[in-house]
Amino acid sequence: MAAKTARSKTTPTKENGVRVEEGLSLFKSDKFDADAYVQSKCSINEKDIKQLCSYLLDLKKASAEEMRRSVYANYPAFIRTSKEISDLEGELSSIRNLLSTQATLIHGLANGVNIDDEKVSDGSPANGVLNFEDNDLSDLEKWAAEYPDQLDALLAERRVDEALAAFDEGEIFISQGNENQTLSSSVLSSLQFAIAERKQKLADQLAKAACQPSTRGGELRSAITALKRLGDGPRAHTVLLDAHFQRYQYNMQSLRPSSTSYGGAYTAALSQLVFSAISQASSDSLGIFGKEPAYSSELVTWATKQTEAFSLLVKRHALASSAAAGGLRAAAECAQIALGHCSLLEVRGLTLCPVLLKHFKPIVEQALEANLKRIEENTAAMAAADDWVLTNPPAGSRHASTAFQNRLTSSAHRFNLMVQDFFEDVGPLLCMQLGSKALEGLFRVFSSYVDVLVRALPGSMEEEEANFEGFGNKIVQMAETEAQQLALLANASLLADELLPRAAMKLAPLDQTSHRADDPRRPSDRQNRNPEQREWKRRLLSTVDKLKDSFCRQHALDLIFTEEGDSHLSADIYINMDGNGDDVDWFPSLIFQELYAKLNRMASLAADMFEGRERFATSLLMRLTETVILWLSGDQSFWDDIEEGPRPLGPLGLRQLYLDMKFVICFASQGRYLSRNLHRGTNEIINKALAAFTATGLDPYSELPEDDWFNEICLDGMERLSGKAKGNNGEVHSPTASVSAQSVSSARSHGSY
Repeated sequence: MAAKTARSKTTPTKENGVRVEEGLSLFKSDKFDADAYVQSKCSINEKDIKQLCSYLLDLKKASAEEMRRSVYANYPAFIRTSKEISDLEGELSSIRNLLSTQATLIHGLANGVNIDDEKVSDGSPANGVLNFEDNDLSDLEKWAAEYPDQLDALLAERRVDEALAAFDEGEIFISQGNENQTLSSSVLSSLQFAIAERKQKLADQLAKAACQPSTRGGELRSAITALKRLGDGPRAHTVLLDAHFQRYQYNMQSLRPSSTSYGGAYTAALSQLVFSAISQASSDSLGIFGKEPAYSSELVTWATKQTEAFSLLVKRHALASSAAAGGLRAAAECAQIALGHCSLLEVRGLTLCPVLLKHFKPIVEQALEANLKRIEENTAAMAAADDWVLTNPPAGSRHASTAFQNRLTSSAHRFNLMVQDFFEDVGPLLCMQLGSKALEGLFRVFSSYVDVLVRALPGSMEEEEANFEGFGNKIVQMAETEAQQLALLANASLLADELLPRAAMKLAPLDQTSHRADDPRRPSDRQNRNPEQREWKRRLLSTVDKLKDSFCRQHALDLIFTEEGDSHLSADIYINMDGNGDDVDWFPSLIFQELYAKLNRMASLAADMFEGRERFATSLLMRLTETVILWLSGDQSFWDDIEEGPRPLGPLGLRQLYLDMKFVICFASQGRYLSRNLHRGTNEIINKALAAFTATGLDPYSELPEDDWFNEICLDGMERLSGKAKGNNGEVHSPTASVSAQSVSSARSHGSY
């Protein structure tokens, strides 16, 4: 059993090996063409490659941002640890020097050095000064006795360079004394004590002078360099940073923000002070201390702390009030000024903009939301009194030169102008990575405005009231006429297809703004290279489809149903024709006559309202025709009566239904709004009717005339309904007189109503 199991386990392995061997045989062939093989396996096209490149660039940006956040999240701990290590190294160096001094003393004692009590008393240091009797001293001992006094004189006269040289001379003297043993260990120890004491005194003098606001840049650098030469580098670097801090704090005393001052001016002055101080501190640190990691880390920590303090000041005195009032431009300008000064430090290796963004971004987002809310509320107020009549842009506006193509109603004009102002200064939004958020907020506001337009359609208020928010609780002026209702669509389509995308071009990356201002293709070209904005425009247009669907549904229902709820398009229209003994004057049914008349009226209105955007007008007529036909195709009660009703569908009813569908196809084709959905819907209705007639045992094709007969009636009907039919006297009949009367009477004669 075990052997059988083993064989069963090894069999798939052998089979897999055989398959792998067969797969590799292609590569072993002498006729193998690598280029042809790769080409056969690669189905990706140029569009997919562009999308992949765009995706990889976005992924690279996200990765860089994530790395930056990770570095800043752990940087304080790294800096703190580095500083502690640097301090520990300094302490170890001090301990090593102390142990060396003690070892020298012990070594001297171990060699049997006997010091007379009186000489020890006379030669012991008192405040670092050696006392010798002149008659007992050598030249070296005399120099050692006078050396402390020389140092005191140099320190008192602030002759720093000479004092440093004297310190070096004394240390060389001590080193030589240890090597040659020309002086006793007590004298050398006294000299070491005197030098250490006066070094500390000089270091304190230098640190105090460096932190004075009146100390100039050259004097500060000289003092810090001297302090470093004294052997205390960490203290020297800390004093350097503190000196720059004290200087800009002193200069800030002249800045007193008030409620009447301009926030941008205050931000500019403050950022100039702070970031100039950071820049100068960075320059001094690099010039004096080089790129040593410990000092660089301390500089970054200090600069980050100053940037944090600056952010809080600007936030308190400039940004908060602007954001609370919805002043996006003022808030964004303050942020842009600060970010502009801060970004100049990046050439010095200081990337501090994320520190500013952490504090500024929420405030500017607040101003952004408040601004969008104001656009929403103001447009809603305008919509409550809008007469839904297209007008040219207001006189003096930036869009008055393109008067005809930019005709909108009053609420849409208001919406457009506020959006243009919204995008007027968008540079800071890009710097703070708020471009996507601005687009998303504007899409939300536009969707709410489209909801207003939907509510302006008669009959939609009750249906949609529970589904709307924001604009939904506002009063909206009803659009009663077809012209007013088409104006609603003109508003939405022009905003979504042209005006809003054109305004949003200001959010395009800077490398996409190199086109000439007079280039008529500039917006389109730039948009095609920006996948995010292209997707945003697609979403805007899909929102317009919601209004278009509501419009078509309402007009289709008006055609199909009466005010009492009865249907104009019932199965009785076709079933009762065979029970009527009167001769039939063949003509399209009344509901399809009305559909054709409505489409003609709308086409005439749309030609004026949608000039330059005929494609949208055509799609609207196409959608309305589809709505009626698809409703008829899916009306189950209609087909139940046709297929299973008490009276079957007769030859005359079949011919009338067939004629109606041919009529729809004919006028849709002539108007160039015949779509696949419409063609499929009419074919489905015809096929259902043929199947119902066949179920009675009759041959439908024997009862239907040739297509030429239907086409002739359809063309004649279109001419008569459009007012082009000629009477007996050769004159054209009016569509409101004899044509309408004749078409209605002929339709009723065979049971249209």
